Amino acid sequence: MPTAPLPILDFVARNYKNFNARATRDALFSYWDHVNAGGKMYWAVAGAMSSAQLGITLAPAIRAGLIHGLSVTGANLEESLFRLVAHHGYKDFPEYRYFTKADDTKILKQRMRRVTDTSIPEDEAFRAVEKILVPMWKKATANGDRRFWHEYFYDLILSIPKSKYQGNPEECWLLAAAKAKLPMVVPGHEDSTFGNIFASHVKFNDCTASIVKSGIEYMGQLYDDYKVLSKGSTSGGKGVGFFQIGGGISGDFPICVVPSIKYDLQQPVKPWAYFCQISDSTTSYGSYSGATPNEKITWDKLTEKTPMFVIESDATVVAPLMLSALLEAKANPKAADAIIKASRAITSKSLARSR
Repeated sequence: MPTAPLPILDFVARNYKNFNARATRDALFSYWDHVNAGGKMYWAVAGAMSSAQLGITLAPAIRAGLIHGLSVTGANLEESLFRLVAHHGYKDFPEYRYFTKADDTKILKQRMRRVTDTSIPEDEAFRAVEKILVPMWKKATANGDRRFWHEYFYDLILSIPKSKYQGNPEECWLLAAAKAKLPMVVPGHEDSTFGNIFASHVKFNDCTASIVKSGIEYMGQLYDDYKVLSKGSTSGGKGVGFFQIGGGISGDFPICVVPSIKYDLQQPVKPWAYFCQISDSTTSYGSYSGATPNEKITWDKLTEKTPMFVIESDATVVAPLMLSALLEAKANPKAADAIIKASRAITSKSLARSR
């Protein structure tokens, strides 16, 4: 049997037929349709995906032009950097489910910060980066500079000599984003380790809080970024899609830009052209993470014509699979189109029989 030129995409097309597998397949196909036709894709990344090493597939996807903007938590931002400069110091704990409180206390005394089954080394990560970042803040204070939170990290990661790398730079999504000058928002960045460190230096009067632009200013920048991304879509203006991992502020903040431009700025705006959320949160009352996409129609974030997908699964499993398939498609678009067309033809026949 000949080897498929796009083995992962072919595997999904042939095996993912129903349930969450079907949602994954359909979301993947629609994502490819969108970007292949000239549309843009904006990602929102919650959780601890950087510690889970999403950069292995996220970084090449950024370089390949499959991702055009990012909203990330402060934790994901800094932890991508940590994986680059302190990778050898990480420890894994595959049996974490069976830990006692005493076991986690031992980890604390080892100056490790556990994130599920892995852990960040405090001295090699937090304290090493602190020695570089704090002087940047102090210099900005002295010069009266003001920048967005991610811009400090962009400057930092681009200035680190390659001799200091421990992780694979090809797998560092922050480095890929900095090189591409990717539009980014980091809403709620105060809720991160370096957000806390920054607050302490403000309290000590080492630097002023105003050197970091606010969340309101982030939204103002996102107004402009969204307009550029939606105007820049080729082939008839395919617009901007929204791909969300998890819930919380990293998702809710950027998706609000469309209704805010429409109602608050009272300016014309293209609606989001695609929506997909990977979440293990079950549908529940009052939950943003567990809200169905249809609810977003009532807030004018999505429309009834927006392709919508919810994949109720673990993003550490689903996102790398989808990105790998998309990277295959980007490298061989004609073969990808053929696989997707054939898969859809089989689905159409099945639907016809059911009617």
